[in-house]
Amino acid sequence: MIITKKALPRRTFLRGLGTTLALPLLDAMIPAMTAVAATAGAPARLRRLGFVYMPMGCDITRWTPPGADTLDELSPTLSPLAPVKKHVTAITNLELRNAYPGTHATSNCAFLSAARAKLTESTDYYLGTTVDQIAARHIGQETQLPSLELSMDLLSTVGQCDNGYACVYQNNLSWSSPTTPLPSEAHPRIVFERLFGEGGSAADRRAAMKKRASLLDSVTDEIARLRTQLGPADRERVGRYLETVREVERRIQKAEADARDHILPDLDRPAGVPASYADHARLMFDLQVLALQGDVTRVVTFQLARETSARTYPEIGVPDPHHPLTHHGNDPAKIARMAKINRFHVSLFAEFLAKLAATREGDGSLLDHGLYLYGSGMGNPNLHDHTNLPILVAGGAAGRMRGGRHIRYAEPTPLANLHLTLLDKVGVRLDSFADSRGKVDELFEPLAI
Repeated sequence: MIITKKALPRRTFLRGLGTTLALPLLDAMIPAMTAVAATAGAPARLRRLGFVYMPMGCDITRWTPPGADTLDELSPTLSPLAPVKKHVTAITNLELRNAYPGTHATSNCAFLSAARAKLTESTDYYLGTTVDQIAARHIGQETQLPSLELSMDLLSTVGQCDNGYACVYQNNLSWSSPTTPLPSEAHPRIVFERLFGEGGSAADRRAAMKKRASLLDSVTDEIARLRTQLGPADRERVGRYLETVREVERRIQKAEADARDHILPDLDRPAGVPASYADHARLMFDLQVLALQGDVTRVVTFQLARETSARTYPEIGVPDPHHPLTHHGNDPAKIARMAKINRFHVSLFAEFLAKLAATREGDGSLLDHGLYLYGSGMGNPNLHDHTNLPILVAGGAAGRMRGGRHIRYAEPTPLANLHLTLLDKVGVRLDSFADSRGKVDELFEPLAI
């Protein structure tokens, strides 16, 4: 790169017509030839924390890795993780005591709060501040969005959803306070505008989007000016990032065109949402990659489906609705189809991890410089229990986490211990979180030198 004494600010944006496009971390953002160079742009400071929720538990016998302390051999459900298993740790025998008496509503809302939900069908709901929002208060204040809440379901039900619990508990993973649930967004176009638009109402952003053929077309002059300030490596890095933005735009526009050209009976699905679940999920994961790469946000939650989802998965040969399959009554055929859905969800997460690992940043990758928790608030869905939860942790935590392991507790251990640990690793120091009894110190044992 070209050595200069003046570095680009980390918060460098390309601005166009109604557009603000953040940039990935570049060499030119690290002050050169100074003592600050070693730390000012160090990826370890760009801590990221993400959470992916898998609904309705799983068949734990097909989930649990067979190895006592390694992932050398993967279970059938976790087999899609093979290409990225060195970045992943499975944790067995974590529990959510405060999710009992055992419902879908409490599975969802306790997953990130580890708190007991107030039993109510009305608006006097009460839970607890979720781990992602505690993190956002500390590591999200320097970014455009303190946190990003995503989901796959466009319709949020209201009223009473599950055994006397208000639907708000099933609709929302993230709570910024015990009485403030944060709604998630499932529409890729709206998420894209939220990441790269300049604000205004949703209607204003949609109108602005119609005025321009492409986000990148509106910042062409800014891109040309920026490239004159960058060395060859940075120009290539910016080029790859912008190609990814363009590809996400193209896929959103294609989905919108398909929805216009092929009228479907699904009146609840707005234009711009891919008809295939896998295509929709991949697009939502790709938006997360862009958000993290551009440092638009450092905290993300993503709900793969709502609890009690009746979604079917014909693309993997499962035409049965998901929720009824989970009440399998120990029918081997139903359990096998449920496990096929579990494996499908894991495969999409594995693809996402591979993209994070392939996205270079500083001296590593996006995956090296963040942490993601994947799992469910329910263990055995046939019993509606909240013990022996399916839990994975992925990432590198800036060199502080070694993957490829299986941590197996002899006794049920609070999931809150893991939340407390993740907060600690992104710089949030708390004495306790919900019903925690300590930290998962094994997760971050020192790397061998």
